[in-house]
Amino acid sequence: MTVAAPAAPVDTRTKRQVARDTRRNEAIAHKKLTSKGATIAAVIIAVFWTIPTFGLFVTSFRPGADTQSTGWWTVFTNPEFTLDNYAEALTSGGTSTTLASAFINSLAITIPATVFPIVMAALAAYAFAWIDFKGRSALFVFVFALQIVPLQMALVPLLSLFSEGLTINDVPIFPGFGLNEVQYSFARVWIAHAIFALPLATFMLHNFIAEIPGEIIEAARVDGAGHGQVFFRIIVPLAAPAIASFAIFQFLWVWNDLLVATIFASPGALPITQALNSLSGTWGNRWFLQSAGTFISIIVPLIVFFALQRFFVRGLLAGATKG
Repeated sequence: MTVAAPAAPVDTRTKRQVARDTRRNEAIAHKKLTSKGATIAAVIIAVFWTIPTFGLFVTSFRPGADTQSTGWWTVFTNPEFTLDNYAEALTSGGTSTTLASAFINSLAITIPATVFPIVMAALAAYAFAWIDFKGRSALFVFVFALQIVPLQMALVPLLSLFSEGLTINDVPIFPGFGLNEVQYSFARVWIAHAIFALPLATFMLHNFIAEIPGEIIEAARVDGAGHGQVFFRIIVPLAAPAIASFAIFQFLWVWNDLLVATIFASPGALPITQALNSLSGTWGNRWFLQSAGTFISIIVPLIVFFALQRFFVRGLLAGATKG
């Protein structure tokens, strides 16, 4: 018969000392992280940072005649608001589109231009992380290096490629799209945005996917799963934070873009940024319409950000801090 050894007596004095030290260290850390001076400074900066946006928001509801003669702060003594600016802004815009139609164009540009590079980059990231093939490391370094190429350097060659195609020694390599006369065509804008987004998307998603435990992948392969099943049933659900993080970046970038869309979009397919650029009038005397149009344009980005923000920090840190 075996007799169990008696339990060691609990050193209550040591436990109390450890607890006191822990509370003291936590109090010191909390004091350092919640400095009253830093909090006051942060609040002051936030207030000053918000004032111009608040002024623009108030101006968007003021009658146009009032904005020409008084400042927005006069609403505190003489409040007068109207929705006419928003109604007129929706029916105004550039020479070929109104703000309302440009809003729809931006949705038609931004959603595919966000989905396409994410799908291609996720597949490439999985291949770089979990498929062993010759030249994998060199190819990944090449893709990563494409991030340093300035976007402006590629605009003219890409436009020439889309319009005229590519011919080497009288051999047609790429026929071109022939979309110059098509009124409502988004294909060139989608392709351009996808090309510019792929290097960063592949890098971010690769860093996240590569951190998935190999035991999970091996267990799936032992059960007979192929690359397609592993990718769609394991990689995509686990990589959702990284995908959401890049989706926010890409959506905001494409939605706010003016340069790429102005160069590649057809006349009837111009985005909301082009319409906003024309709302203020020839001499800038209708800028109250531009303030209303600005707040119309930020509705969709705000919805996207708040819908995906719970994934944002986790995906950004996991996808950008490890190589």
